[in-house]
Amino acid sequence: MARKQPGQKFLGSQKWLQVLVNDQRDLANRKFAEALGLSAENSVHWKSPLRTDGYAEYSDGDAFGLLGVSFSKTALEQFWPVRGGPCWDALAVAGQAPGKPILVEAKSHLCELCSAECGAEDESLRVIKASLGKTKAFLGSTTRTNWSKSYYQYANRLAHLYLLRELNGLDAYLVFIYFLNDEEMGGPRTIEEWKTVIRLAERSLGVHGHPFLAYAPAVFIDVRELRGG
Repeated sequence: MARKQPGQKFLGSQKWLQVLVNDQRDLANRKFAEALGLSAENSVHWKSPLRTDGYAEYSDGDAFGLLGVSFSKTALEQFWPVRGGPCWDALAVAGQAPGKPILVEAKSHLCELCSAECGAEDESLRVIKASLGKTKAFLGSTTRTNWSKSYYQYANRLAHLYLLRELNGLDAYLVFIYFLNDEEMGGPRTIEEWKTVIRLAERSLGVHGHPFLAYAPAVFIDVRELRGG
């Protein structure tokens, strides 16, 4: 399904993201403005996961429809299977319509960054591998790492940013939120702990230091700032 309604969560990155978006929006907007260099007129408008929408998360065409994205050059279905694309942890738009689409991925412990390999098969897998290959080539990666297996989730998120920015000319962004001090999940306590594993992922994929990653910044948020929100 392109719309998943997980309901309120009480553990991990989903819990803290729900709190951030619904109860600590000023903090969320300030962090995003800093990371993306947004001006006051480009304030962030959150589309998911909203309490009023059952904390729903979106994927595939429904996600991009919610963001008001128009694929005028390269259609989504040309780039990725019609169903089975990333389920985005959060979605937002900066500024007035049509605005800047923002895709969000959130993590609260290290193992979340080391995702399993792609589970697609047959024609779907062929399409995914082809698009990952195009993204890899665009980013100048010469690593032997198979993007459909190692750090696949990170890789497919970058691929969708490539689809939006490079293939369709949209002023889109991908933001990775890394939560600190999630003691229930045994998460990192410092930014440097996160940066160490992020560098490992980027180097494994062969993209570390690429200018394109300026459109995929990391935002670090201490959950102690969110408690009691």
